[in-house]
Amino acid sequence: MEAVASNQPLLLEIDRLTVDFGTGRRARPAVRGVSLRVYERQTVGIVGESGSGKSATALAILRLLPSPPAVITGRAIFKGDDLLKATSDRLRHVRGGEIGVVFQDPMSSLNPALTVGFQIAEALRVHTGMSRHASAARAIELLELVGIPDARTRSQNYPHQFSGGMRQRAMIAMALSCRPVLLIADEPTTALDVTIQAQILELLRRLRDEFGMALLLITHDFGVVAGMVDTIHVMYAGQVVETGPVKDVFRHPGHPYTDGLLHSLPQLGVDKHSLLPAIEGNPTDASHALPGCPFRPRCPIAVDRCAIDNPPLMRFGATQLVACWVRGDAVDTG
Repeated sequence: MEAVASNQPLLLEIDRLTVDFGTGRRARPAVRGVSLRVYERQTVGIVGESGSGKSATALAILRLLPSPPAVITGRAIFKGDDLLKATSDRLRHVRGGEIGVVFQDPMSSLNPALTVGFQIAEALRVHTGMSRHASAARAIELLELVGIPDARTRSQNYPHQFSGGMRQRAMIAMALSCRPVLLIADEPTTALDVTIQAQILELLRRLRDEFGMALLLITHDFGVVAGMVDTIHVMYAGQVVETGPVKDVFRHPGHPYTDGLLHSLPQLGVDKHSLLPAIEGNPTDASHALPGCPFRPRCPIAVDRCAIDNPPLMRFGATQLVACWVRGDAVDTG
């Protein structure tokens, strides 16, 4: 379900995705009924605090969560195929081929015992059948494409010989090696200083346009998605609580959680000594959520119904959806 559809062909549809760790009384829900769509050449953002379920959503659709303990239900339709039911051969073709992934910690994602160039070339050999010589040459071209200086020499370096920003660039080069139609970037700027963050985001923006691919950007930082995405999905306690065009959500946030997050950001022209508004209370753990709306214990506008029923996504204005009994349209759009 979404507020406004795109005129581009649909590429990925996640439908009522749930992720539980364990079964029965010991089940710990991490993702609760997430639905979203990604169209060709579109950039979609998933924003939420740590533990909100945003990374688990991405890992689940690619079947990268160990099962058991993860129990995954729902659908993840990619180019007509349900990835949650796909064969191992189909998944190997999709992961790293049609869908590229940039993980948040490149140091743990890259093999410390292999050179950076070898790891990029290996992905090319596996997915395209390139020869060793041709894949090594292409790896150097990809490192040049993502802005690694002296790429021929640096391709022979090991990951620990790269800076954090350069490792992230190398991960992007690997993710793009097979020219994917969709790139999933999970917290691509975490642990990088502000200058390097800006460079990585600009690199992703440029390569997105150059390759003509869709981008699913996962982050906890509203500033990251502000100038990058077309549509934003705000997650809290394992579920989407607001979705819509990023400009509309920033201009008129509908859900109290989105409202609180945006008001807690530093603003130009505000006295630097003044305290920023904060959302009271602590983030709700999806696995220990109480009945009703998971944001209710922290919500300044909660009503009695919020303690009983968990609201579905409902209309808010012309382009947004919010999971809120107070602000959403009374007609359930699901």
